[in-house]
Amino acid sequence: MVFSPVTLGYAFIGGVLPAFVWLYFLLKEDARCPEPRHVIIIAVLAGMLAVPLALPLEHFAVTSLPKELPPPGGSVILAWAFIEEVLKYLVAAALVLWRREVNESVDFVVYMITVALGFAAIENMLFLIQPIAMGHLADGIATENLRFIGSTLVHVVCSSIVGFALAFTYRMRRRIRTAAMLVGLILAITLHASFNFLIIQRDGSQTLTAFSVVWSGAVVFLALFEILKYFRYRTLPANTC
Repeated sequence: MVFSPVTLGYAFIGGVLPAFVWLYFLLKEDARCPEPRHVIIIAVLAGMLAVPLALPLEHFAVTSLPKELPPPGGSVILAWAFIEEVLKYLVAAALVLWRREVNESVDFVVYMITVALGFAAIENMLFLIQPIAMGHLADGIATENLRFIGSTLVHVVCSSIVGFALAFTYRMRRRIRTAAMLVGLILAITLHASFNFLIIQRDGSQTLTAFSVVWSGAVVFLALFEILKYFRYRTLPANTC
């Protein structure tokens, strides 16, 4: 199916806008010592780049993995979560995390979340294209609202887990940091797969549970982020970064 430029434009705006709202709040949380704008832009673009890398891998998972294993479709759901979380980390590691601007523990969290928001922006766009092209604008708005409060946030929380794993082991030996990163990835994949499995239940019975889990993760994220900022500011001279 060929989509018109107008459809693609609306879908792009609808996909990017919610992700950028989350990014705005993230940068406001880090406003005292803001990250360089050019590195933030690179991180967003890195996350966007991960989507076309993920799509063929996810298609391969759908066509190749057994779907009859319990729970139904569980192998595909787990594979998709694995693909997305690993790719987000890999593009962050390849394009962002090695830069000299990433020089504080809290930076790992900021940039991992920024990459996640770039990924979510394009993913949201892809979910919106179909309903907008078919003239179901109301359905598109409803879908986007759901993704704004749910799916986008699950990307933020899952990537923040990896970011915190790197942040809290920032000054430790490489093998400890590698082990922490792997544990963070496993936890992120588990949370992401659990959310996806709960949200796709046909009767909608587990939707509230899925959102409760993600919002609980967001509360933990905010608490840990404040801890990192506290230790950062405690070691800085007044009025400096």
